[in-house]
Order: sequence, then structure tokens, then C-alpha cells
Amino acid sequence: MLAVDSMLLRGHVRALWQLAKPKVVALIVFCAVIGMVLAVPGWPDVPRMLAATLGIALVAGAAAMINCLVERTIDARMRRTARRATATGALGGGETLLVALTALGLGMALLIALVNALTAWLTLATFAGYAVVYTLLLKPNTPQNIVIGGASGAMPPLLGWAAMTGEVSAMAMVLFLIIYTWTPPHFWALALYRREDYARAGLPMLPLTHGQAFTTLSMVLYTLLLAAVTLLPLALQAAGWLYLLAVLLLNARFVLLALRLHRHYSDELARRCFRWSLHFLSGLFAALLLDHVFFFAVSF
Repeated sequence: MLAVDSMLLRGHVRALWQLAKPKVVALIVFCAVIGMVLAVPGWPDVPRMLAATLGIALVAGAAAMINCLVERTIDARMRRTARRATATGALGGGETLLVALTALGLGMALLIALVNALTAWLTLATFAGYAVVYTLLLKPNTPQNIVIGGASGAMPPLLGWAAMTGEVSAMAMVLFLIIYTWTPPHFWALALYRREDYARAGLPMLPLTHGQAFTTLSMVLYTLLLAAVTLLPLALQAAGWLYLLAVLLLNARFVLLALRLHRHYSDELARRCFRWSLHFLSGLFAALLLDHVFFFAVSF
């Protein structure tokens, strides 16, 4: 009996962990940590950095669980999400909500007690923007869902910056703008090759409402805009030649992929574009980090 109970417990914990979207949370935390490092000369205060990282991760995981709970009927109709525990009924709504609210409360307590009030309230606003505004209002009602709702997903580096400095600076806003501009072509690439899934779910994604050609053209325009936005750290003298080299290469690849997708569409090319968008974001923020570390190593 104890062995069976232990297996059931492990299964529930594993299911809840998957509902928290750990890969997405890892990218959120990565971008937030880069924001923390860039916010101060040298290395940030480690205890505050750890508290902020854990607090942001807990709130992000809570938002993901709420998203899965709200969208459980939609998820059940989509091949990509049909195995989620909320979609299959393996986890009840009450249990999922309790764990999500507990994670939210713990994350907020950490941020308020060990970081600062600004970071806590901005993180709570991000939670509400994703779990409520995007999930309930935007995603099922407008093809511009990801454009408007992308503001929530763009917050992590700004949160990290605020955690270390207690304020939001021009560079923090630039980091926000980079992710905000990156979000539409990233998600539209996914929506293109998953359009049948979204059609079954009844969600008004851009490839369904405006067609493939319009979506791929929009991706080209957004990748060009992204190329311009990613030069802003240089304009603010917050990055140097290492970042410049990396960002030119990353943008060239992204723009070329978007152009090829527009001219010669295929689902496989859309998948490649989606995968590259993930490499693009992680590579860009890694370049910012390396440039920052190199600059201060040379300075001292």
C-alpha cells in the first residue's frame, strides 16, 4: 500500500512539474538572471540574486499551471498539449489551483521579504498579464493575441534589473523591447506548422485568420524590426564589439530564415525558424553577458 501511495505521489509531483512548463521557466529565469548581471557593475549581490531568481521562477511556474488549468479543454483538442495532466483529467482543477496559488504566494513572499517591492509588484503584474489577460481575454479572441500578450513574456530581464537596482532604467526597457519584438515571429513560426492543432482548438491564430502569406510577411517585417531593436544596447553604450558581432550573425540568420519561409513555405522550414528563434534569444542574451563580463575584466 505504501509503495502504491509513493508511486501515486511521485506521479502527481511529476505531472505538476510538467504543468509548470520547466523549459519555459528556465528561459524566463535565464533572461531574468542576465538582467540582474547587466544591472550592476561587477557581480550582483548573490543572496539577493538567488532570492529573486527563485521568486521569479515560482511565480512563472504558477502562471504556467494556471494557464494549463484554464485551457484544459482547449489543450485536450490539440495534439501538442493533449497529454497534459489537466487535459487528461489526471489532475483535478482544485489540486492544480492550490499548488499554483501556493507557488505564487511563496514567490511573492520571497520577493517582498528579500528583494524589493518594485520587483514583487512587477512580477505579480506579469503573472496577471499572462494567466488572466493573455490566457482568458486575448488568446481566444484576437489574432493579435501574441503581439499584445507578448508584453508579459518580455518582462523577465526587466524584473531582474529591478531586483538588483530597485528601479527600471532605459537599458532595462531595451531588454524588454528585444523580447517583445522577438515574440511574434517566434510564436507565428510555431502557429504555422501547428495550424491544424490551433484550428481544432478554435483559437484565432494569425495563420488561420489571415493566411500563410500574410503571416510569413509579418514575420519578415518583425525580424527586420528586431534587428534594429537589438542594436539599441550599442546606442546606449551598454554593449561592445563582442555583442555587435554576435547580434549581426544572429539577426542575419533569423531574417534569412524568415525570407525563405515567406518565399518557399514548408512546415519543416517553419519548424527550423521556430527552433532558431529559441537559439537566437538565448544566444543574444548570452552575448550580452559575455560582453559585460569581458568589459569589466578588461577594465580591471
